[in-house]
Amino acid sequence: MTDILQSIRALDGVAGARFREDNAGVIVLCRKDTDRHALREICDDNNMALVIESVEVEISPEEAEIANLPRMIWFTGICLVATALGYVVKYLVGEDATLYWWPFFIVGMIFGGYDSAIESFHSFRKFEFNIDALMFIGALGATAVGQPAEGALLMFLFSMAGTLETYAMGRTHASIRSLIAMSPREAEVVNANGTRTISVEALVPGDVVFVRPGAQIPADGLVTSGSSSVNEASITGEAVPVDKKPGTKAFAGTMNGEGALHIEVTTDASQSTLARIVSVVREAREQKAQSQDFTDRIIGNYYAKAVAITALLAIVIGHLVTTEPWGVTIYRAMTLLVVMSPCALVISIPSSLLSALAHSARNGVLFKGGKQLEAAATIKVVAFDKTGTLTTGRPGVVAVIPVGGPGRMTLNLPQQSRTTLDDDALGDMTDDQIRLLVAAAAVEHSSEHPLAKAIVLGAKERGLTVPEATDFRAVVAAGATAVVAGQRMRVGKPSLFGHVTSDVLFEIEAEQRRGNTTIAVGSEDEIWGLITIADTVRPESQEALRDLHRAGYRVVLLTGDNQHVANALAKELGLDDVRAELLPQDKVDAIRDLQRKYGPVAMIGDGINDAPALATANLGIAMGSAGSDVAHESADVVLMKDDLSRLTGALLLAKQARTVIWQNLIFAFVVITVLVVSTLMPGFEMKMTYGVIGHEGSTLLVVANGLRLLLPARAVQRSA
Repeated sequence: MTDILQSIRALDGVAGARFREDNAGVIVLCRKDTDRHALREICDDNNMALVIESVEVEISPEEAEIANLPRMIWFTGICLVATALGYVVKYLVGEDATLYWWPFFIVGMIFGGYDSAIESFHSFRKFEFNIDALMFIGALGATAVGQPAEGALLMFLFSMAGTLETYAMGRTHASIRSLIAMSPREAEVVNANGTRTISVEALVPGDVVFVRPGAQIPADGLVTSGSSSVNEASITGEAVPVDKKPGTKAFAGTMNGEGALHIEVTTDASQSTLARIVSVVREAREQKAQSQDFTDRIIGNYYAKAVAITALLAIVIGHLVTTEPWGVTIYRAMTLLVVMSPCALVISIPSSLLSALAHSARNGVLFKGGKQLEAAATIKVVAFDKTGTLTTGRPGVVAVIPVGGPGRMTLNLPQQSRTTLDDDALGDMTDDQIRLLVAAAAVEHSSEHPLAKAIVLGAKERGLTVPEATDFRAVVAAGATAVVAGQRMRVGKPSLFGHVTSDVLFEIEAEQRRGNTTIAVGSEDEIWGLITIADTVRPESQEALRDLHRAGYRVVLLTGDNQHVANALAKELGLDDVRAELLPQDKVDAIRDLQRKYGPVAMIGDGINDAPALATANLGIAMGSAGSDVAHESADVVLMKDDLSRLTGALLLAKQARTVIWQNLIFAFVVITVLVVSTLMPGFEMKMTYGVIGHEGSTLLVVANGLRLLLPARAVQRSA
């Protein structure tokens, strides 16, 4: 049944599909350009009726633009090749042989200016004037006065910027699709005749769903019967499974463990926790997409109109006031268009940004674009997720605690060979501690539980030889038992044992105050010791946070883990603020609160549950290899090597890039002002050649200034 819906949803244009109430047909929501024949073929092959619920799903302007991305890439590439060839041919044959090199620049302008021409046409129809129109007219004006190279270069830069922006938009849509793909598609609803499989969209509050071991929970709800451990990493980000029993909450998209559960649905599918994550990511990213970058705000709103008005005034006033011949007046106006052409302004920003982006990427910090780098320069607060970010995200054995005194263990284990032991990993472990860890690892070797795997890995990392256990039995949501060296052993929660002594309770409470998880180990009658498991701190976290503090940033922890664990980590790492037990929406609220109090916030995370916070923050930063695909797509920056020590340098580089950009903009405006005044000066005829030299010279200088950001960090700081 599931395969039918998956096949239908895989078709282009299908927005959704679900089974009818009688399960005898499929209801499909699709666009009018969807392949109806393929839909009918799938349904006919499975003896299912086809119902098309709606065919009026419109393609949004954003989706239409994303669909044009392959064509935009090709056109930008052709513009680049044609323009480069034009410069090469011009250099080889000389400026006078225009017949040979002009066609290359014309081809470059046609392909690079295609989108600008379309946008200019639409803006003129609305009696508007925007940056597209300015670029287009500037290119035409440069060509009209014999400078097609200027026009082709201008069109390439603008075309490249548009292509990169569309690409970023496509990645945003991909992040939302990745989240939607995580949502369960079907649920088993309990009724008088047993269970019936329906689509998740058809669930209503009050339905009771049956969740098999290892299955995904289809909806938010309350457990009514059964017990199990559920992996809630997709919602809370925490790697340690959470025990579920009657009365506890369960979330859509989380993964059930070894026990079966009956869950009463409490919310519609559209209002589930996972659905709200999708909604928050979509809204936050769209808000970011609506904000214009610096170039659009300055050049688009003011400079474009100023150039057009100045050129027109030069023609009208020049002819009426000075009674100049039309040829001279038009020549001056075209000269103005050339010297006022914003090549230096336009290239001053990308040359600096691309240099900083390349430098940062070379050091393992991948910014997704110039807007993200600009945002990084404004950051005041750096907020961290815990698991997988400040910590490794992998539970590990941090302590082995025998209880009741030496020799309490009666298990006759084989003697460990000292030649295989890792003395550094063992530290000062006693023989009782070694035997306790070996016994626990033997029992847990056949278990798939994450904590069991942590115990087995802890023994192997210390070079211990784990004996084979027999008659393994899992105790759902409690632990496991097995026969080791001829004796029945238990490993799991203290409640798995009949009696817990006061000394054991004392140790358990002490570890809980530290925020650690304790696993009891012993015979069927008594507990012999405890194994403490916790998420281990990344080696570079402490130094990275010290660097951030020295650079003047406020450092905050936002985690779904409990308050004890968060406080312990904050004390160890010296955090300024701690907010714990947060669901994804709570993290979003915390980000907004920090923004109101302190200013722009950077959020660093690795999990699906971090996606809304990453999208809401002024700068979202995802861990590279450890992070989820959704975190990568929702973030603005990716730490490719999971190395937090690179973070401070990347933020400071962004500030340096902002300084260089302002230097370039001021210099470009000064040069343009001087050239414009010289062109309009009475009694002085500005030659087009001088205007081009001044314009090209300023362009080369701002590019060179931007390229300084490719230098090593210290060299950049010295030269600033």
